[in-house]
Amino acid sequence: MADSPDPAADPTLDAALGALADHVRGGGTALVALDFDGALAPLGDDPAASRALPSAVRAIAALAANPGIHLALVSGRTIDDLADKAEVPDGTVLVGSHGAERGLWADGGLQRSDLVLDDASSALRARIGAELDAAVGQTSGGARVEHKPASVVLHTRTATPQEAARLTAHALAVGDRDGVDTMRGKDVVELSVLQVTKGDALADLRRDLAVGVLLYAGDDVTDERAFAALRPDDVTIRVGPGPTAARFRVPDPHGLAAALTRLAALV
Repeated sequence: MADSPDPAADPTLDAALGALADHVRGGGTALVALDFDGALAPLGDDPAASRALPSAVRAIAALAANPGIHLALVSGRTIDDLADKAEVPDGTVLVGSHGAERGLWADGGLQRSDLVLDDASSALRARIGAELDAAVGQTSGGARVEHKPASVVLHTRTATPQEAARLTAHALAVGDRDGVDTMRGKDVVELSVLQVTKGDALADLRRDLAVGVLLYAGDDVTDERAFAALRPDDVTIRVGPGPTAARFRVPDPHGLAAALTRLAALV
């Protein structure tokens, strides 16, 4: 499938990409931060099989060759899983678990900063994990529970509609307690014991990297938190349908790969 439509067909997006490129060519720095699933990689039933589109991988590599551009992937996956699935050049910052984990891809491997929970948060994560495990264990299959360093996630993409609805309601009820941040996305409910968001992670990266311009693209509810937290002049791109606070939209990961390819050509 071709990467379409050409972002040049959207004059407002093309102008924003051009302005970012002008900033870099003028000696400034920019951060290009991207969600993984649903943005760089098409969504599928098997998350273990997810990979970024080859055209997106090529565009990211081209952007990384410019010393004025910093790259980051910001994902709900654990950082180890993200590092295993993503194909990124050295120097790319990897942010996992919606901002709870952070590391750097360097010398062909992950240099990570380990996350340590306090005793109370660790115990709370264990309790909510046990409750979700028990609920999913009573079903006939299709749903699964993922245990992350700071959260527990219910996945219902392959469950029946009835089971998905029942388990989603149960997960939301489990998360309705002090100390739990509940995030509902596409066929997932994530219950985190840390109050972190992708918006927080991007603000930290902006500060730490001292960049003047930021581009962020994503496809889900957690990305909407980031769009809402970013500055009005940042280049925010919603991938796919749905209400959004982003300034721009592309139809699918192929459209995002085309936009990244266009940016690489402009800088």
